[in-house]
Amino acid sequence: MTSLLLPSGARLEKYTLRGAPRPLPGRRDAPRTRRAYAAAHVVADPLATADPVLDPAVDWDATLSFRHHLWDLGLGVAEAMDTAQRGTGLPHGLVRELIERSCREAVGRGAAVACGAGTDDLPDDRPVTLEQIERSYLRQCRWIEDAGGQVVLMASRALCRTARSADDYLSVYAKVLGSLARPAILHWLGDMFDPRLAGYWGARDLDAAADTVVRLMSEHAGAVDGVKISLLDAGREVALRRRLPAGTTMFTGDDFHYPELIRGDDQGHSHALLGIFDAIAPLAAEALALLDEGDADGFDRVLAPTMPLSRAIFEAPTYHYKTGVVFLAYLRGLQPHFLMLGGHQGARSLGHLARLFRLADQAGLIEDAELAAGRMLAVLATAGIDGRSTA
Repeated sequence: MTSLLLPSGARLEKYTLRGAPRPLPGRRDAPRTRRAYAAAHVVADPLATADPVLDPAVDWDATLSFRHHLWDLGLGVAEAMDTAQRGTGLPHGLVRELIERSCREAVGRGAAVACGAGTDDLPDDRPVTLEQIERSYLRQCRWIEDAGGQVVLMASRALCRTARSADDYLSVYAKVLGSLARPAILHWLGDMFDPRLAGYWGARDLDAAADTVVRLMSEHAGAVDGVKISLLDAGREVALRRRLPAGTTMFTGDDFHYPELIRGDDQGHSHALLGIFDAIAPLAAEALALLDEGDADGFDRVLAPTMPLSRAIFEAPTYHYKTGVVFLAYLRGLQPHFLMLGGHQGARSLGHLARLFRLADQAGLIEDAELAAGRMLAVLATAGIDGRSTA
């Protein structure tokens, strides 16, 4: 048995890994009854000589290899979203390259990819106009469609600070949606994920904001595939799901309640566009395969152990969840290091990382206990902590 000493409060406690109870799947067919996208992270280049905060670099081989891992499991990739550190480390100059590289790989293997179109090329430190916001969206949408991807219209910080009413949102979105060759997925990200999106859709009252979303989707139903909602409020998501126009789709982005929302009820279900699927991809794929077979109990049984892990990864401040996602990829041997764009590997405490280590093991995600333990020891050693167990 593999054991090590992990932080627990102000002291170290021995922890013995259980290891995955069964081999995790490496390949799966795409699910039939649910559409499922994993919002994928990017892997930093540890050998880049540029400033890692001011001019971070991407390890393209490792980044694309991780996307193939997701596609092998039958999941779609949601590319260049907030999980890829849009607005928190990924330079705007690399966004287009990330989209084009990922789409090229997806098209080559016939895999699903949906990419975030945002307005992150606009300045944060001075006012912009609605016309500038429209042009920014249109430019990024063109990158995506030219590369063969589907557009996800990301929530825009620039629009949130510039718009004066819901009508401004409707005007901008109408112009962008009217330009697209393929229906887009809308993106409603709550302020727990990004405080600068508070009051999105022109209202701090979420019921009023939901009314605007329904109006937009109804007026442009042919140009809207669906909406991804990330408010961490299952009841609100279900209520909105029941109001969606016919032919449109609800994609859950709720990393606290995803099993119940994907399973659904007698009035419908949500599909998935989730950051947590980056971290739990093999178990997500296994659960979705069981759901395809009509085994809802099996679906619940596989995903239930992942819930404590997901809630810990996404705990407040929620916008630091990317640290946990990358940490899990490192522990599982899916990338060679625990470094992040902009130095965000330091955004969570050692105690938090130790808790994720335990919860990932208890969820059945750790196949190579020796590898995971060795990598956890290396993380502890950076803080001068010797986690080796002699017992």
